[in-house]
Amino acid sequence: MLHLPDASRRRLIAGLSAALVAAAGAHAALAAKKEAKPPPPPPEKKTGAVEDLMREHGVLRRVLLVYRQTAGQLRGGAKIDPKPLRDAAQLFRNFGENYHERMLEQAYVFPTLRKAESPAAALVPTLVGQHDRGREITEYIRNVTGKGAIGDPEAFARALEAFDVMYQNHAAREDTIVFPAWKQSLSDKQLREMSETFEDIEHREFGKDGFDDALKQVAAVEDALGLADLAQFTAAAPPHV
Repeated sequence: MLHLPDASRRRLIAGLSAALVAAAGAHAALAAKKEAKPPPPPPEKKTGAVEDLMREHGVLRRVLLVYRQTAGQLRGGAKIDPKPLRDAAQLFRNFGENYHERMLEQAYVFPTLRKAESPAAALVPTLVGQHDRGREITEYIRNVTGKGAIGDPEAFARALEAFDVMYQNHAAREDTIVFPAWKQSLSDKQLREMSETFEDIEHREFGKDGFDDALKQVAAVEDALGLADLAQFTAAAPPHV
């Protein structure tokens, strides 16, 4: 047995005790780190009513870009699979015409502008007329593409281009004139309530986030027609002058 002076023995015991305490603390810290739950995800940011309307226009514009590219390809003699075009037209019908136009714009935006006697209300009759004409063209596209082949490529190309020109102008006026005027005519409280109303309608119609689902659908159409790669649309350099 090793005999140590009392002072040395006390220092040894103190040292061992400190080491044990430190080891226990390190073990407890490691255990706590392992058991710690990951921080909760940040709360989802709400999409305002005006932003909602404008991003929906983004989906519809992507359908129009498909139409424009298809028209040019048909005039160049290309053979186009009609099925993706029919899917695009059905998306425009469900998400654009039935939901965006009728349930949001015509039910809430346009009546508010009329009630507020906003100068932007002067555009409403034309906008509604263009909604109606758009439905006619969408039905034509659905009928032609439902036959398995495009019988008259030139007539079909003209219809696609006419729809593109009309709706690009239509959506641009809404984004820059109509929607800002609508927002201006509502109080902050009313605008928040409209955002909630639009979200409720979207979930009721689609059973989920209709925008995300529409994005997936238009992306699938673009992929099927070889239009998914954004880089292919990069403009060529202008000529030297």
